[in-house]
Amino acid sequence: MDDLSGILDVSRETSERLRIFEGLVQKWSPKINLVSRDDLRHVWDRHIVDSAQILAHSPSNPQIWTDIGSGGGFPGIIVAIVLAERSPNCTVTMIESDQRKATFLRTALRECGITGQVIASRIETAAPQSADILSARALAPVTDLLAHAALHLNKNGIALLHKGRNYAQELEVARRNWTFDLVAHQSKTASDSRILEIGNIQRANAD
Repeated sequence: MDDLSGILDVSRETSERLRIFEGLVQKWSPKINLVSRDDLRHVWDRHIVDSAQILAHSPSNPQIWTDIGSGGGFPGIIVAIVLAERSPNCTVTMIESDQRKATFLRTALRECGITGQVIASRIETAAPQSADILSARALAPVTDLLAHAALHLNKNGIALLHKGRNYAQELEVARRNWTFDLVAHQSKTASDSRILEIGNIQRANAD
């Protein structure tokens, strides 16, 4: 087993798939802006490793995983690569409205030799996914993400959200409109960031 910078143990085959994906990001990004120009030299550490840590907080055998605003495949493609071996019966779906990025995601699935679905649609207009897990990274404030989660999660599902240094303020705003259970996991890649594990999501009473 290969160690993913202390984040996750993966097989050699999974590690090779991740390296293939890293190369695809570096090839496509100058054309469709998947990551910043500076990050092109640090795709593994800043994006792949950071994305992989979300899997440490997921249930052991999810059946439906939906990643929203998937963009350059972080964490959606990373999740699909790892679960291809760990939970091969899990369906990973990525929702991405940018047609060029949706094409990249489909290409990445094919080139990495894994299965998954890509929905080229706005998150709010995509058919409800009834997911066990919904993930998002660097997409929107928590209150907006909870609206998407309420649409696409099943009643027992959880949201796993990468959030940066403003996570506490975002949670404060979100609690004005939503009630939810929360576990804030310390990020392994940034001291001021968290992986928010959120369940039992419900709209707060209007009164």
